[in-house]
Amino acid sequence: MAVGIAVLALGAGTATGETRTPGIQIVPGPDDPLEAQFVPGASNVVPATAAPATDIGQNKIQSLAAPYYACPGFSGIERTNPVANLYADKFQWGPYAAYKVGNGGGNINWASNPYKNASWYMWFHSLRWLGQGIVAAGQGDLTALTRVNTIAYDWYRDNPYSWKGNVGAWESTMHRTNVLLCLRQAILSGLQVTTLPTRYAWLDTALLSHARFLTNYWSGAWNHGTDESIALFGVGCTLGRADYRNLAQQRFAAGITTSIDSQGATNEQSTGYASFNYSLWGRAIAVMQNCGVDPGTTISTRRGLLAKFLTLATNSLGKLHQLGDTEVQSTYPWVGTPLEYAGSFGADGVAPPWRVGIYSAGYVFGRTGWGTDAARGFTGESSYSIRFGPPRAFHGHFDHTSITYTARGRDIIVDGGYAAYNAGAYRTWVVSPGAHSDMTTPLSTYLNPTTRLTASSVKTNAESYVLSDAPGSGISRVRSVLVLKDPDMLVTWDRASARTAQAFQTLWHLPSDQRASVYSRTTAIAAAPGDTTKTILFQIPYKQALPAGAILLKQAQTNPIQGWVYPTSYARKSAPTLMLARSGTTASILSFVVPVRSTGTVTYSVRQSGTTFIVNLNVGGKATSIAISGGGSLYRVR
Repeated sequence: MAVGIAVLALGAGTATGETRTPGIQIVPGPDDPLEAQFVPGASNVVPATAAPATDIGQNKIQSLAAPYYACPGFSGIERTNPVANLYADKFQWGPYAAYKVGNGGGNINWASNPYKNASWYMWFHSLRWLGQGIVAAGQGDLTALTRVNTIAYDWYRDNPYSWKGNVGAWESTMHRTNVLLCLRQAILSGLQVTTLPTRYAWLDTALLSHARFLTNYWSGAWNHGTDESIALFGVGCTLGRADYRNLAQQRFAAGITTSIDSQGATNEQSTGYASFNYSLWGRAIAVMQNCGVDPGTTISTRRGLLAKFLTLATNSLGKLHQLGDTEVQSTYPWVGTPLEYAGSFGADGVAPPWRVGIYSAGYVFGRTGWGTDAARGFTGESSYSIRFGPPRAFHGHFDHTSITYTARGRDIIVDGGYAAYNAGAYRTWVVSPGAHSDMTTPLSTYLNPTTRLTASSVKTNAESYVLSDAPGSGISRVRSVLVLKDPDMLVTWDRASARTAQAFQTLWHLPSDQRASVYSRTTAIAAAPGDTTKTILFQIPYKQALPAGAILLKQAQTNPIQGWVYPTSYARKSAPTLMLARSGTTASILSFVVPVRSTGTVTYSVRQSGTTFIVNLNVGGKATSIAISGGGSLYRVR
């Protein structure tokens, strides 16, 4: 998912970063997620559950010269649809070749879906592919104006209200509303008139039907509902309809407090969608300001909290931890926020004062530092994420207790990633527990549990956490996590019990550029050819002997699917997955993930001190010790 830059109005009719053309004024909105988000047959409505904001639209903005709603652009979909293609009735989206969707004269077959792809179909109905033609029309190109007007009118004529039964047309309503608003501006600009000529009067009628649809079908408190409210507000601002503006403001007020909670986490269970929501709510502020409405302070306050969340969710490679439906993406360095520092690798802004963040929405983010130590630098720090919390919903995955980890300037433990919704079995896998670095029980049906964070401790040289849940019927699972600094190292102790015999598998997903080899029942090593870093991953018997096949390597496996990563929704890469395997009714798996220089070594010894189990380690010349107390606490000794 590409994340664009929302433009906030600074005052009367001004905005930062806006793109001006000789024709229409375009203030780019955030690039929308590329994948269709609606599930056919589902309600696709997220109810607002928190108390609404009370300060939106309570005051007028003084001295606004001319209220306006700027064209938000076309989210990049227009880039591969040049005006020449519009004259040929060709549409191109995503990885698919351009396809002729009409008769060459602007008479479009709106049932076209040659690639059987819901996202292709939704963006086809969005009309955003007309963007280059609309911009040209706004600059006075009357031939382009005729063609985009013909295609847009063809949609309006062939898809009469209500189009709710057509999920692609329904989901794209908010996008199409904005395209029609941009087209309206292009007509006025291109013809150099101040009111719509009679031949284009259909456009205002179409906008009213779209506003009617948006009024009757609100998706609620998630990114789609916010986008819908922005579009509805745009119609109200453009056509002077106070009723539409007021309803949109009420929905902003209802949505913000559920969409971004009081800690700053979003309800969509995806770091990528959290980033998109930050941009989207910035656009909500801007469109209200530009139309003379005071947006209040609740939205900006919640966005500030979300900026902190996204800062903590930035790994030491300057990217968001890839959680939920999230492609590998860099953190955007929003000026004046802590994201400025996180997104610029510490080159700009001020180092954040927080190193660890724990969110009741189900996230732990931590790092060894922000690169202020010259010996480490920004990318020399290590960083991690851990998932827990409420059951999977929205854009989340079945990833509870899973971990991602970076160190020594590279990914060490990764997530399975984000597969396109039409990826079939691979989409099912990438959402499943098996695509994440957690303990799985593949012989049982996953119950999508609530996972509790039952203990946490943050110290200068180590953090520890304990998580517990019931992933399957009659199964209990506990994961203790210990993250060390100097030496940087990740330790987990997984234990589980079940009423019936199970396969217990602690999975460690490694980056696609690494090659992994298993050396014994205890140890595997992974490294990229020519890299200066390798990962030594080993397990130590604790409360359970290691059976034959206690550590297995799975890669590019298709039945069952295992050993892949999706850095983007349409890019699947072979990647090593290490499986620490047990079977029976109980499991105890104590594992260590240790990134070291390519020539480095790890040695260890174990001893018992009363009821405490101690592991003494030497990691690349640095000595440390970890322990498990008789009561089950995993902690650092030295």
